Amino acid sequence: MAITTLPTDEVAGTSPGAPRVHGSGRAGDRLVTVLLAVLAIGIGLAVLLPVIWMFFTAFKPEADVVTYPPTLWPRQLTLEHFVDVWHRIPFARLYVNTIVFAGSVTLISLLFDSMAAYALARIPFKGRGVVFVLILLLLMLPFQVTLIPLYDMLNGLGLTNTLPGLIVPRMTNAFGIFFLTQFFLSLPKDLEEAARVDGASEWRTYWSVIMPLARPALLTLGLFHFQYNWNDLLWPLVMSSSVETSTLPAGLALFMGQHVVEYGLLMAGSLLALVPVVLFFLLIQRSFVAGIATTGLK
Repeated sequence: MAITTLPTDEVAGTSPGAPRVHGSGRAGDRLVTVLLAVLAIGIGLAVLLPVIWMFFTAFKPEADVVTYPPTLWPRQLTLEHFVDVWHRIPFARLYVNTIVFAGSVTLISLLFDSMAAYALARIPFKGRGVVFVLILLLLMLPFQVTLIPLYDMLNGLGLTNTLPGLIVPRMTNAFGIFFLTQFFLSLPKDLEEAARVDGASEWRTYWSVIMPLARPALLTLGLFHFQYNWNDLLWPLVMSSSVETSTLPAGLALFMGQHVVEYGLLMAGSLLALVPVVLFFLLIQRSFVAGIATTGLK
């Protein structure tokens, strides 16, 4: 009895003349992946170019900084800018002032923003929609509009040229309230209702149930607050008339004169000022992504 074997193409359900695209399809997918990877690396390097330039400029001698045509790689490495920046201005004092200012504003604002957001998202009260619209209007209002009235008010209270004067107006933020309100609205109400059935008060529900669930959003908002206040130049420059009560960005602005800009000192000071923000982001990067994804702010 003869056994007839079918051709491989017929077993696979294809005609002998049909083109085979499986291998070429995989090759095309690999090519697209490589191209996307190269594109992503190119975009990443383009975004990081100012930071890379700042890093290398901080280690260049002053003659290399102002040379033409400019070069990315230093011809000679030096640490003189890092030494000089500590002696030309009270760098350590400015660093401490900036940590106190940005850290205090971040912690206090997270508390007040979360309390206001919890009330807007979870407590029904008359006029809640109006309050939320007013907060959105404040979010759209430029900070420069309120700068002079705010300065006059703080000057009348004797808070100018002091760290409390820098901190108090930043203790809450319209963006923070809106951000956390959106997050609280996305949380299920089952745990809250269970806590109320067990006799928990509104404060206990907020502190023991909502706040632990809001950890990703709080860390994300904390990074926004810390970065914004750490890098802020205008507000400390207006509120502080002496270097001793100023912050690091205002202190580094002293190296930018009308005719001469000391780029080496500026880059060295900026590189040192960048360290806390980068460390903060590296510590919370996973929660940062989760916080952005769950608030809908994409």
